[in-house]
Amino acid sequence: MSLRPALRLLLASAITASLGGCVIAGDVRPYPAMAPVTPVMAPQVAPTAGAIYAAGPGLQLYSDRRARDVGDLLTITLTESTTASTTANTSTDKESNLALGTPTIFGAPVTLGGKDILGASATGSRDFTGKGSSAQSNRLQGSVTVTVIQRLPNGNLVVQGAKNLRLNQGDELVQVQGIVRAADITPDNTIASSRVADARIVYGGRGPVAQSNAMGWLSRFFNSALTPF
Repeated sequence: MSLRPALRLLLASAITASLGGCVIAGDVRPYPAMAPVTPVMAPQVAPTAGAIYAAGPGLQLYSDRRARDVGDLLTITLTESTTASTTANTSTDKESNLALGTPTIFGAPVTLGGKDILGASATGSRDFTGKGSSAQSNRLQGSVTVTVIQRLPNGNLVVQGAKNLRLNQGDELVQVQGIVRAADITPDNTIASSRVADARIVYGGRGPVAQSNAMGWLSRFFNSALTPF
């Protein structure tokens, strides 16, 4: 195999490898379903046989409609807002000079053709200047109704849910998972996303609008770690 076909084959393999792990432009990868949470709890005394009270859902005449059992619905109000910025500046400078005096033999300099051949001098300098800055701001508002999938012994609720929107320019997905405290649920059966522990929130979509904000596959290749440029 000649050198040119081998280079073409290597380039094609690199492009395939770089694209194999990429997601479709504008696509969003939702989190998998939450596994049952196993909390660390102190040993509890077993209930006495024949007691009147038995834990579990049942008829509650004087309680409100806030979520408390598996299968109940809870509305989470999304109030996420993050802002981050960083700036870095680096500057280095170095200069060096080296000079050797002209040696002499028997009091006279060594010359060749009238030129001094043993004298030497060197000068070097280098400098580097680097500057970088990054700024990011995200904001997410809305609401998602989730389902209680587990009630922990301490009363906390494990919830998860998603909202799929099919619009005229593509699909959008909002997914929320986490653990909420029953005491944080408001009387209208809502809770702010800032009150969700171990929260996993996904927002994204696919379609022409999402793809217009994504980098093309060839640009992703030339911006990957496979290219030394």
